[in-house]
Amino acid sequence: MADDTGAHAGTWALPPHLAAPTEAPTGDEVVDADEAEEFLRIFHGENPDAGPVERRVAWVRTEIEMTGSYQHTTAELSFGARVAWRNAARCIGRLYWRSLRVRDMRAVRSATEVATQCVEHLRLAHNRGRLRPLITIFAPEAPGRPAPRIWNEQLIRYAGYRDADGKVLGDPRYVDFTSTVTSMGWQPPRERGRFDVLPLVVETPEEGPRLFPLPRTAVDEVRLTHPDHPWFAEMGLRWHAVPAISNMRMVIGGVSYPAAPFNGWYMGTEIGARNLADADRYAVLPELAERLGLDTSSETTLWRDRALVELNRAVLHSYAEAGVTITDHHTESQHFLKHIAKEERAGRKCPADWSWIVPPVSGGLTPVFHRYYDTDHLKPEFVADPEAVERGMRGCPAHYADRRPVQEEDQSKPVLWAYLRGPKHAGVS
Repeated sequence: MADDTGAHAGTWALPPHLAAPTEAPTGDEVVDADEAEEFLRIFHGENPDAGPVERRVAWVRTEIEMTGSYQHTTAELSFGARVAWRNAARCIGRLYWRSLRVRDMRAVRSATEVATQCVEHLRLAHNRGRLRPLITIFAPEAPGRPAPRIWNEQLIRYAGYRDADGKVLGDPRYVDFTSTVTSMGWQPPRERGRFDVLPLVVETPEEGPRLFPLPRTAVDEVRLTHPDHPWFAEMGLRWHAVPAISNMRMVIGGVSYPAAPFNGWYMGTEIGARNLADADRYAVLPELAERLGLDTSSETTLWRDRALVELNRAVLHSYAEAGVTITDHHTESQHFLKHIAKEERAGRKCPADWSWIVPPVSGGLTPVFHRYYDTDHLKPEFVADPEAVERGMRGCPAHYADRRPVQEEDQSKPVLWAYLRGPKHAGVS
């Protein structure tokens, strides 16, 4: 029986790619049975109604010996995904880890089906502006059988176009990725802009990489205005509502899930202090400072700081006006310390990377600044593979250029595009 996120209860049939081979598998692809057992003991320890752990461990060890991998139950998969978020040392928003909704899409294999479910993920996560933490988990890797993967860093990202003079229109972070998908057949809008949504690139072992432009109805964007300066809207800034990270590998008990897009919601500074403000991203602070009438003749005037605060005010104001969930860095810092206290009361460590937890604005004014954190590496986990990072930033070599992209009209048949509102919390901003 499925809930409104498509998650299924009960048992899940063994997929073909985990069927027992004729010979016992060997090599690096074989799941570490000890890591599997460690996870199972964590799962049963926190879920006493799950049944005898020794029986489950014996079953899994036998399955690994026969197939090189093993199948998570629906309960194990959901728990593992939530704990992977709980263990994410770079995420400040982990107070809500128990609320993560899990969509079990392990049976999905084709690129079209993966893309379709990614669009459905955006619809469900958006929830008409009341964003909800959500993860969609596609097939795991198994010995001799690679799994589907998504090249994009996030399901929604903006193109970057470099002209002959070296100037960039759009997001400089994705200039190379934009060039790659263009060589593969993607056609940018006739009039290129600063916020052109990139297509999804889904790669499967059977089909290779394929392009899937996101339908317009799947991408809710918030146009930025300012509570005190009506002219701010003239800057033409906007950002998308759902920050769905899509190129991180999730590893649960030794089983690797290369495609498992997940989202929370944005903290305002991710947009206002990084995406739009960083010198190697949209770099809007000089223009904003000029419009504010700030003295930019010297760094001692703190014009960057003053412009940055106003930009972040605009982000928080605009998302609130649009009815889209967002949080501020002061509130989230307090929530994170509450999360640490809850974990300590439960007898668990809470790993944290100080350089990521401390907000990029007013760090010293937040309580997360003035303390040390555990740096232990805990599993289950989300992993940023170097190869996946390379794909997300630059795409892959141009020999994929002869593959025909799937255009938006092709997607209208398998997918019923649901309503979103109209015209990101963890990881990459």
